[in-house]
Amino acid sequence: MDFNGTWKVYYEENVEDFLRVIGAPAIAVKMRKDNKPVIVIEQKGEDFTCTIKTPVITKVHSFTIGKETEMTAVDGRKFKVIQSLKLLSDNDGACRVCCPDVFTSLHEMKRKCDFFLLFQTMTAGSVTFISKSKRV
Repeated sequence: MDFNGTWKVYYEENVEDFLRVIGAPAIAVKMRKDNKPVIVIEQKGEDFTCTIKTPVITKVHSFTIGKETEMTAVDGRKFKVIQSLKLLSDNDGACRVCCPDVFTSLHEMKRKCDFFLLFQTMTAGSVTFISKSKRV
């Protein structure tokens, strides 16, 4: 499944609460709530580079499916994760899963008619952040 492309977030739910729960600085929460990111995903087989862009900050995460990689949280903490990739049962999408100690993250790409949408669900404690993006 091809995640390649530029994805524009068009819907978010609970972003501020989620950022607070994972320990984001107050200034980061304030800036992020007013700025929906653009996500650029470059996929070459099992290797991914995800660039998350807002007017305030750009973050880049690179990883290989099935291999441990180090990522940096919004508060600067480093954590290690292993990403997995699965095709959805209806063969009309795929999902990436990662579960660091701080939160769980699920990225699902699903076919809607003749295009794909990217759904992100992240959970920390009792707070679930939901984001929906479309390829531009």
